[in-house]
Amino acid sequence: MSQLTCQEWSYHRRVSLRIAALGLLAQQPGSGYDLLRLFEQSMANVWPATQSQLYSELNKLADGGLIEVSAIGPRGRKEYRITDAGRAELRRWVNNPADDPPFRSPRLLRIFLLGEVSPSQAREHLAELAGRADGEIARLEKLRTEIVSENPDDGLFYGLAALDYGLRLNAMEAEWARSVIDAIDAR
Repeated sequence: MSQLTCQEWSYHRRVSLRIAALGLLAQQPGSGYDLLRLFEQSMANVWPATQSQLYSELNKLADGGLIEVSAIGPRGRKEYRITDAGRAELRRWVNNPADDPPFRSPRLLRIFLLGEVSPSQAREHLAELAGRADGEIARLEKLRTEIVSENPDDGLFYGLAALDYGLRLNAMEAEWARSVIDAIDAR
């Protein structure tokens, strides 16, 4: 596996935000504010974005012809929609997972190196990891309940599938961290 340079990491991060924004606009047109709300309600679980990052990316997408302003409302509020070129780029990206950067996990690297700290510090780290996973499960379950109650027939099948992945991943992480704690205690 090759190492990513800062420039490559920045590129992959930017590409993911670009694709996330295109994906949301493919589902429905919206303003920057609308998209930010959608990010916070759904896609932040997959790819978080700040307001400044999103607005900057919208400008780049518009400059690149991948989205266009479909309406201008009060106080100059722009509503965007995806263009045919944007939809083609989105489909190209979805169909080419080989373009993804190699998997890297600072969290797993830290686990790998826990032998460099005391067993009590390692145990504390793993307990914190399990606690954060439990907190994320609670947050995602609440989000799922809100989404389903507000949009029972809104065609959110794949979004809910991604949310379910997050729930399962966090449940596995909490269970795994506790099993390592048990193994530390048994040593």
